[in-house]
Amino acid sequence: MRVGVHLVDFGLSDGPASIGPTLAAVGRAADEAGVANLSLMDHYFQLEMAGSADQPMLEGYTSLGFLAAHNATAELQLLCTGVTYRHPGLLAKIVSTLDVLSGGRAVLGIGAAWYEREHLALGVPFPPLTERFERLEETLLIVRQMWSDDEGRFEGRHFRLTETINSPQPLRRPPIMIGGGGEQKTLRLVARYADACNLFGAPPPDIAHKLNVLRRHCETEGRDYERVAKTVLAQRPPLEDVDAFLDDVLAYAELGVSEVMVMPDRHPVEFATGLAERVLPRLTELG
Repeated sequence: MRVGVHLVDFGLSDGPASIGPTLAAVGRAADEAGVANLSLMDHYFQLEMAGSADQPMLEGYTSLGFLAAHNATAELQLLCTGVTYRHPGLLAKIVSTLDVLSGGRAVLGIGAAWYEREHLALGVPFPPLTERFERLEETLLIVRQMWSDDEGRFEGRHFRLTETINSPQPLRRPPIMIGGGGEQKTLRLVARYADACNLFGAPPPDIAHKLNVLRRHCETEGRDYERVAKTVLAQRPPLEDVDAFLDDVLAYAELGVSEVMVMPDRHPVEFATGLAERVLPRLTELG
């Protein structure tokens, strides 16, 4: 089972000047711990469920570029990029740049976007949900075209590109992960386009249900279900009760989940160190 660390809180007690050194230390600690994936949220404001909108929130891809310089082994991604935040041609270019500069470690995590307040606040269009999903599907087509030999036009309902030149190309084609568990649209798009899905932490029976829905979509799309990596953003803090967390991991593994992403519940460097000392060796023992 791979373990990823999902960073969500930049409100450090020493203030903004400490954010850079702390992220650098997290990157180094993740290398030492063997963390497989480092991810950040893609938001303009801190989520209201996690604090308040005026608390520190970093721009995601700038921060991943910084992490790439302070970590040598983990995959790097946002969990997840809102389709409304960046034009898809620019998004493909940004992720390609991250991949080249990180030595081939970029992942594109993407979803339909939902946080209306930050869109309205900064003047970013926030179309209705149906249109956001249409834009998401077109974006998936565009990034796949830009990460190919096809430099031609793209004509969609919402996006029109006269050329899809992308130089330099990524060192590897970044895996595409679609976040969310919507059964009618999101998981259908996973089956059609994605290399991985990310489901928000839920009891194993709920995850099992979502994966059964994904399996049916794969059958409809003619896609090999086993070729879609299954990941879960865990809600249980792993260091709070290591045994209970490992029980969750084993239950997810039995369902075919190959990666669990965890969120720090304490200072992020202390958290990464705790994973290395208390959790990852136990996972290795469990196989």
